[in-house]
Formats: sequence, C-alpha cells, structure tokens
Amino acid sequence: MAEIIQERVEDRLPELQQLERTGLFSQMEIRAIIRKALELEYRIQRRSLLKDDFIRYVQYEIHLLELIEKRRTRVGYTFKKDEIEDPIIHRIQSVFRRASIKWKDDVQLWLSFIAFCRKWAAKVHLSKVFSSLLAIHSNKPGLWILAAKWELEDCLSSESARQLFLRALRFHPRCPKLYEEYFRMELMHAEKLRKEKQEFEKANMDVGNLEHAEEVLTGELARIIYKNAISVIKSAKFHVSLLSVAQLFDFAKDLQREIYNDLKALHTDDPLTWDYVARQELVIQSQPGEELPATKQAKAKEVGRREERCCAVYEEAVKTVPTEAMWKCYMNFCMERFTKKTSSRLLRKKRLERTMAAFRKAHELKLLPELQYRQLSTLLLHRQLLKESLEVADAGVKLFRKSVEMWQVKLEALISSESHEMAKGFDQAFAYLKPQMCLPLWLTWAQWSEDAGKQEETEGIYKRAIFRLSGADSVPVKEKYLNWAYRSGGYKKARDVFKSLQENRPFSVDFFRKMIQFEKEQESCKMENLREYYERALREFGTEDSDLWMDYIKEELNHPLGRPENCGQLYWRAMKMLQGEAVEQFMAKHALHQAGRL
Repeated sequence: MAEIIQERVEDRLPELQQLERTGLFSQMEIRAIIRKALELEYRIQRRSLLKDDFIRYVQYEIHLLELIEKRRTRVGYTFKKDEIEDPIIHRIQSVFRRASIKWKDDVQLWLSFIAFCRKWAAKVHLSKVFSSLLAIHSNKPGLWILAAKWELEDCLSSESARQLFLRALRFHPRCPKLYEEYFRMELMHAEKLRKEKQEFEKANMDVGNLEHAEEVLTGELARIIYKNAISVIKSAKFHVSLLSVAQLFDFAKDLQREIYNDLKALHTDDPLTWDYVARQELVIQSQPGEELPATKQAKAKEVGRREERCCAVYEEAVKTVPTEAMWKCYMNFCMERFTKKTSSRLLRKKRLERTMAAFRKAHELKLLPELQYRQLSTLLLHRQLLKESLEVADAGVKLFRKSVEMWQVKLEALISSESHEMAKGFDQAFAYLKPQMCLPLWLTWAQWSEDAGKQEETEGIYKRAIFRLSGADSVPVKEKYLNWAYRSGGYKKARDVFKSLQENRPFSVDFFRKMIQFEKEQESCKMENLREYYERALREFGTEDSDLWMDYIKEELNHPLGRPENCGQLYWRAMKMLQGEAVEQFMAKHALHQAGRL
C-alpha cells in the first residue's frame, strides 16, 4: 500500500513544480500540500474505508483549486491551466467515482459529484455520471428531471432532454412532476425555435434546412404531452399545474384556453377547479376598447367589481359542490381579500360584509373547519373589529367545545372587548375542557387580571389554577405566581408564597433559582435563607443538577457570611447524590473552579 501511495503522491509533482515555478505557491506551502496529500492518500487506501475520508479528500482538493484560482486572480497569471488545474480536477473525479461506486445508495454523494462537474466545466464526464446515476437510481423521478434540465440548459440539447423524459416516463408512467417538467421543456423548446426564426427573419437570412414545421412552433408537441398526461393522471391539482406552466408562454394562448376548458369540463365537482376559475376573475384583462381606470377611486371600484364577480363564482360553487373543502376555499379567498391594504373605505366595508356573509352561511351549514374560525376571529381582532371577532369566536366554541385553542381565541376577544363576562367565559371553558388542557387559559386569565390591577383576584386565580392543575402542568403556574408575588408585594410576599408552596410538588429548578435571586437582590442578603433555598432545591434536584451543587459551593465561598469550611462536605454530598453523567460533569466543573478557570 505504501508503494501505491508514494506513486500517487509522485504523480502530483509536475503540477506542484509548476505551482512553485509560477510563483503561485511558496516552497513551504508545497511541502505542506505534500504532507496533507500523504495523510489523505493513506486514509482512502486503507482496508476499512470510510465515506468521511473520501469527502475530506475531495473537500481539500476543491479548496486547493479555489485557492489556486484566487492566487491567479491576484497575480494576474492565466497560463498552464492544463498542467496545474486539469490534473487536480481529474484526481477529484477519480476519487468521486471510487466513492460513488462504493456507496451507490448515497444520492447526496452523487449530487455533490454532479455539482463539482458542473462548476468545473466537465461536461463530457458529467454525461457519464448521469448515466451511471440513473442506472442505479432509476426509481427517483427528481434525478431524471435534473439530468434532462442539464441537457436542455447546459448542453442546449432538447433532443437529449426529450429522450431522457421519455425514458423516465417508462419507469414512472404516473408521476405528475415528470409530465409537468416534460410539458414545460417542450414549450421552452418551441419558444426558443420561434425566437430563432424571428432573428433569422430580421436579418433576412435564408434558413434553408433549419425551417421547422408550424405545429412544432405553435407547441403541438406540448399539446400531445398534455393530452397523454390528463388521460393518465385525472387530478384537478395536476391540471391546474399544467395550466400555470402554459400561462408562462404568450404564444400558447390556444393551448391555455383548451386546458382551461378541459379543467372546467373534467373536474366540475372538484373544489380546486372552482377556486381556480373564481380567482381568474381577478386577473382577466380588460377588453381592447375599454379604458383603464386612472384615479384611485376608479381603480378601487374596478377591484370591487372583480371581487364581486369572484364571489358570484364562489356562490355558484358552494351550491354545486356544498362541501367543507369548497367553503374553505371561499373563506380563504374572502380573508385574503380582506387583508389586502386599500385606502378606499367603501371597498374595506364591502370586503368585511362579504366575509361575514360567507362566514354566516358556512357556519349555518356547519361546513367550516375549526382552524378557519380561529383564523377569522384573530384577523378581525387585529383589525379592531371586536364585535365581529367575538361573533365568530362564539360560533366556534359552540361547535368545538373541546378545543382549548378555540376557547383561547374567544377569551382573547373578550379581553380585547373589555367584556364584563370574563370570569363567566373562563368558567365555561373550564367546564367543557379537561383540567390538563387548561394551562394556557389559566395563564391568560392571570395575566389579564394582573394587567387590570386586580391583586386579590389575581392571587385567587393563581391559587385556583395550582389546585385544579395536577403534575407537571402546575409547574409554570407556580413560577408565574412567585414572579407576580415579588413584583406586586416585594420580597416578603414572595417568601410567603414560596413557603406556602414548598411542599406542593412538583417544582422546577427555576422556581428555586428565582427565590435565590430574589434573596440576592435584597440589601441585607441573609446566608441562612440562601442555604434554606439551596437545601430545598437539592432535595428535589440534587441527583441530577450538577450546576446547583456548584452554585451552592460558590455561594459559601463568596458570600461575606459564607462558611468555606462547608465546601468539602458539600463536595462529598454531591458525589454521593449525583447519578450517571452528572457526577463526571460536577467533577470537571469543580476541578476547573479550583484551577481558577470557571
């Protein structure tokens, strides 16, 4: 193996000598490159091969290439690329080839190989890479599309791209993405031929044998693909995706009309069809004889008329296809238009009226999902439309009584509207929801009460929440309660709350840390109180939290009334109580602290 590695390193000598002669690298840098090359070669020649070693090899060589490129730019030297860069590129390709043969299933490795070849203009080699890749991973449509795009965009070979798409469709006859990209490719090819023809005609050149059939120039090949595709894939979503592609090409107006008419004829019962048809009313161009609106008011009126036409289509749609999906499309459209900014008050009013009218109809039929109740109520709330927001939220909780998110939206609407029925609203929510689901509602209620300056009521809410919530759900409430007590009544109040909760498990470490912090903020910080808090915290978390032990030791060392002689005893207590990895973490932190590095 050593002879092989030595030979491979010696093969580098001509390019390294050229790098030194041209002044791109110094002699010291060349020696460093040789040392690194020896190390990398040993790694990829040993018996047990690792993919990471090949990746490091390739990364080093690519970085070397990029450095050579930068040095050339700096010194302005552009010669001898065939003697310097080409051997490095061939070597990287060779390593990539070995790695991709060894780890055939790693698609990311193949894609890295392709990216390298594209960047360093290795077109001939890249064609072979794609052939090998597709032979192994023929079950991945995305790779066929990648290869076809490379043929079309980089090699400018529409025929090769077409052959690849046809081969791909034999493996994946029902893949929508393949049909869509093949359809796009044929339209791009037709557009390219049309532009070529126009350029030749402008230059008065005789095209001779370059003349193409009129069917090809008008996109007839794309039409054939479209017809085959819809006969295999009967989906409105796929149909719309083909229509979106066709609309990118101005010369394919006839094809666009055909696809649009087929969409309406073949997928009448699909909500997506109606949604697409309705939204087209927004983008329909004005007739040639019509004047374009000039003033802001005229533009707003025109937008209003277009939106009314859209809603008329949606109204017909919900009668023809009275499903939840169809009403969802209608409501999404109304909310989208409602969020659009406009300076016209009349247009804003009309949008609100249309949105609420559509909502009331859908709610009456019970054909709206919970998410849309929440979205609409929140949207109206942000626009300060409190009455409408509360109406939507009320309707939502009547249908979705077991949803905590829906109740949250309603209570936020009640808070914003400064309703006198806040307590009643929260009690209703707690009556319908399971106690373990109510944590966000308790926190919202406590926050509202605190913001309103109702101290006695706030404390009552926290106490009720801790009593009603069980297990881990009560932990955030205890932390909030302690924080509130310190803010509203100072240290004495916080200490009273801490004492009242000290046996009410479970706790969090932050609960005790907050109390320790409150004690430290006092002018007369008492060490005996700090010891009490640390001891209580260690009772709960002494087996797992090494930081807590370290903080206790530091406190004894640094506090004016601390007892440094207790630190040894604390160390041994920690060693006995801590479990698992926490012991090693504590020992490491303690050693660093004694060395003055922590």
